[in-house]
Amino acid sequence: MAVLHTKAVTVILSVTVLLGLLYLSQYYRIYLSFEEKWKTVEAGLKYNQPSIVHGRADVVTVTPWLAPVVWEGTFNSFLLDSIYKRKNITIAATVFAVGKYIMFLKDFLQTSEEHFFVGFRVDFYVFTDRPNEVPKVNMAAGRKLTVRSVPSSNRWQEISARRMEIIQNLIEEKLQNRADYIFCLDVDSKFHGRWGAESLGELVAVIHPGYYRDDRSKFPYERRPASNAYVAPGEGDFYYCGGAFGGLMQEVHLLAKTCRKNFEDDTKKGIEAAWQEESHLNRYMWINKPSKVLSPEYLWQDFKPKNPEVQIIRFSGVIKNYANIRPN
Repeated sequence: MAVLHTKAVTVILSVTVLLGLLYLSQYYRIYLSFEEKWKTVEAGLKYNQPSIVHGRADVVTVTPWLAPVVWEGTFNSFLLDSIYKRKNITIAATVFAVGKYIMFLKDFLQTSEEHFFVGFRVDFYVFTDRPNEVPKVNMAAGRKLTVRSVPSSNRWQEISARRMEIIQNLIEEKLQNRADYIFCLDVDSKFHGRWGAESLGELVAVIHPGYYRDDRSKFPYERRPASNAYVAPGEGDFYYCGGAFGGLMQEVHLLAKTCRKNFEDDTKKGIEAAWQEESHLNRYMWINKPSKVLSPEYLWQDFKPKNPEVQIIRFSGVIKNYANIRPN
């Protein structure tokens, strides 16, 4: 019996040692693989030394709640792309081309191929009542376009108001497990410069180019207390664009869901906010501060001359005659 016991102990010890060696071998292999990968990435990240005492002095680059305000000259695009491309992320982008607004879609898509998250995986979702008129645009590898039909409307305000509902449904039905970030953009705009990883954040807002130099008393917030979009005098931070916003999928879903409910509650009371979904967006962003704020570079207006602090225009609303394109 003693001999059998000794043999059993020997076998157990031998198996244990063997398993230990196999584990160490596998661990070492993983370590070497990680080390080699890190060396490869590290070797490619060569850039100028950053500074905390030199930089843009003509603009504010951080909000009072410590969210970055993104301007040209405040980030290193090569470094950011290197960081985010390793994460293998997917960016979704929504655009509404309803009625005559379809005329702007080709320029929007073509310029997005030149400037919007170039080198990343991007899925565009076009909502239109004219699917047969969607232009064919050559898209780079990893980028695709999906067209979804939506009903027409006799009022542009209704088209604007439905956006939050449609975005909410899109995220719930399709995007929750298919994309990491989403940006919601106006179709009557085009890209002129880089829009990339520097814009990524949990909840991202774009400062409106028409009001960023004004006192907040001049912001066109919804001022009727009965509205769910109400912002009282003396309140509010910035005035944000309804034509460009985004962030992580779950954050934009919550924004769209909340704004939709507030809009529908207003409708039951016979109220339509001053600037429809933009008014509700501004109310939401005042209560739920954005984690990143994009400067007016990210949605300028073509009819405005460029102010000195705006060193580059990345995305802008084109000049148009609203009487010719809006149904009312």
